Amino acid sequence: MNFYFAAYKRNNMASGFFAILDDIGALMDDVAVASKLATRKTAGILGDDLAVNAEKATGFLASRELPVLWAITKGSFLNKLIIVPIALLLNAFFPVVIKFILILGGFYLAFEGVEKIIEFLFHRAKSAPEVVAEAKQDDGQAENAKIKSAIMTDFILSVEIVIIALGTVLNQAITVQILTVSVVAIIATIGVYGLVALIVRMDDFGHKLITRSKDKGFYAALGHFLVKLLPIIIKVLAVVGTIALLLVAGGIFVHNIEYLHHIFPNVLSIIKELAFGLVGGLIALPIMMGGKKILSLVKK
Repeated sequence: MNFYFAAYKRNNMASGFFAILDDIGALMDDVAVASKLATRKTAGILGDDLAVNAEKATGFLASRELPVLWAITKGSFLNKLIIVPIALLLNAFFPVVIKFILILGGFYLAFEGVEKIIEFLFHRAKSAPEVVAEAKQDDGQAENAKIKSAIMTDFILSVEIVIIALGTVLNQAITVQILTVSVVAIIATIGVYGLVALIVRMDDFGHKLITRSKDKGFYAALGHFLVKLLPIIIKVLAVVGTIALLLVAGGIFVHNIEYLHHIFPNVLSIIKELAFGLVGGLIALPIMMGGKKILSLVKK
């Protein structure tokens, strides 16, 4: 009798174990499908994220590029650790708040874009000796400021990515929502900053090719090409990153403000979003500059 009971118990335990594995497999299938859809939906914002962060991660000494990029990457992971649970909780209890957070973030991105344009148009470019002198004086301060700016911008873009990813799985179980949004957040961070690392180290790779080939043959030519290509890419990224900031901001305004969504129906969406991004930046500029002045006075 005991023998049959023990065998029955073992069979039940085995079937229960395989049932759990089957449930986990089904859950992973659901998460994989949902993650693929969410990643596709966020592809545009990920492209903007890449352009913006690649531009922000450049302009440092070669020895500081990877440490700075690693600091920004850690900040990006921390951003997502904060954003994902808050987004899930807000979506469950206060979904209307998400829209206001996105709009405020849109104004910050628009401000950054307009600030870059104004700096390019009206601020005289410093000569090379002046730039070197300034770099020697406050290298650490400038680096920290740029890292903080990059992490703040990443925070706003991460909010957008997480909200879009969450929007694709609203009809799914909470477990699928949590896993899908987490997977997209991890992919976004690793994918974006992995590509940024490749971009900023392009010239070093080129120099290695030149050295190893003794400046002869195909590999030397490729090395020279990569070295010359990097400054061009950085300049292009500066322009693309600025446009991306305005487009993302304008897109947030258009998709979350009902009036703006329906106005100018015959205008191309990209033009409308760029225009609203510019307008939002011009509105945010005096507010942000005034806030910065107040903070500087308070610190004194």
